[in-house]
Amino acid sequence: MRPIVYGTILLLSLTLMGCGMMPEPKVVTVTKTVRTEVPIVTRPKQVQLNDVKIYVVSKVNYEEFVKEYTKKNGADSYIAISVKDYENLSLNFAELRRYIEQQKQIIVYYENAVAPNKEEEDGKVQ
Repeated sequence: MRPIVYGTILLLSLTLMGCGMMPEPKVVTVTKTVRTEVPIVTRPKQVQLNDVKIYVVSKVNYEEFVKEYTKKNGADSYIAISVKDYENLSLNFAELRRYIEQQKQIIVYYENAVAPNKEEEDGKVQ
């Protein structure tokens, strides 16, 4: 019985110490900066707007306007907008223009940020 106990202890100790006998592989950490390559998409085509005619109608020229409008368009229906609402419409268009210009600036910023540097094009890495 003693040889079995001694054999078991010997096998157990060899098993536990066996991993410690092998040399540990050396781990080397290298930091390398890699620029992500984001494809720059072509810009959408420009907006093509249609002409809009605005008629200013008052009590003085109402009768003449109705005759000309009916002759030209063949219909007798109108859309009216007050001076204050026209001003608001103009302010809304100005706000949209400001927003679009700011978006264009943001797009240009990001296009420049992801564009390859001249040193990288020459084969040098930053």
